Amino acid sequence: MEVEQKSETKWEAKVSTLLKEASADQIWGFYGDFFNFHKWFPGLASCYGVHGSKGEPGCIRYCGGFSIKSEDDEDSVSWSKEKLTAVDPIHRSLTYEIVDCNIGFKSYESTVKITPSGSDAESGCRIDWSIKVDPVKGWMLEDLVKKFEAGLDRAARRMEDFDKFRGIMLAA
Repeated sequence: MEVEQKSETKWEAKVSTLLKEASADQIWGFYGDFFNFHKWFPGLASCYGVHGSKGEPGCIRYCGGFSIKSEDDEDSVSWSKEKLTAVDPIHRSLTYEIVDCNIGFKSYESTVKITPSGSDAESGCRIDWSIKVDPVKGWMLEDLVKKFEAGLDRAARRMEDFDKFRGIMLAA
């Protein structure tokens, strides 16, 4: 976990995880499916496109779930609309921003980058998830980072397990 407070107006952090059994290209395939991230990310009950073409800069997805409490205590479903602002399939990175939500983020930008972890492209990978956000009322940056770390670790394990299962099924 890296935590930086470069200014009083933005929180910045990066969480990372290593996968030993899945290549960067395999994991990139999951992230490239921008409108279906609920299949892999814990706490997301739904994720679907509301504007544009999947995976193209400018497209917007709706994400709904329970991983971060909504601002409205009466409404148990938290949601955000997230706009894909940049995609680089060669370097396996994407950047998105929250354009509307009920979870307290007034300004949020995130970049995910997936890199091979060894000299062999098939020997595992690393996922780095960087965030830049205005301070969120009722949160401390360290608590938000812990939530992101737990979510990333669980999502990475799901992707890796699915990829192993897919390999077994293809070999059968």
